Amino acid sequence: MKKRRITQNELSNKVIRYCSPTLAGLKSGNMFSMPCKNFQDLLCDIRQLNRRLDAKGVKIIPLRHSNERCLLYVFRPSALIGDLADEQARQILRDSGYKSCKPSECIGRLLKRVKFSEEFPHEIGLFLGYPPEDVRGYMMDGGRCPKCTGCWQVYGDESSALVKFEMFRCCTRIFCRMAAMGLSIEELAVAG
Repeated sequence: MKKRRITQNELSNKVIRYCSPTLAGLKSGNMFSMPCKNFQDLLCDIRQLNRRLDAKGVKIIPLRHSNERCLLYVFRPSALIGDLADEQARQILRDSGYKSCKPSECIGRLLKRVKFSEEFPHEIGLFLGYPPEDVRGYMMDGGRCPKCTGCWQVYGDESSALVKFEMFRCCTRIFCRMAAMGLSIEELAVAG
């Protein structure tokens, strides 16, 4: 049986479902995996969606594709600049072999690490708006003893993380409901 091609609308709906906090400007990035029968078709759809979201300050790039799946990164470059300006984040990047802390160069390095590393690059949390102390804690602990787990594993400020987790859940619920009522991804995305 031949698999059907995912439509532009289905891609938009997946971005809304998995990346609402980024669309709302609540965090710098999200990522999700989706079926990908034809990578070139998906790239075309991503380019079209990027044109639609450009005025809102949101970008989508494929991080990796294989076995008929693609890992997509949806992010706000302006928010990523702030996240990577944090000194603890910069130190994590340096310790992970990043030569520069410029977002475009960091994304290039991350793409290579996702594609070619034997182990998943845990510094990716910095690109998703996770607190550097939690990224560092996960890297040192190997994910064994966090204070709590939600969108990420928390090693630092648990109460702040719990508030953010609930805010992200509410945002996703609201955005999905509004999309079901007919609002487009451009109408939902907040200008940034």
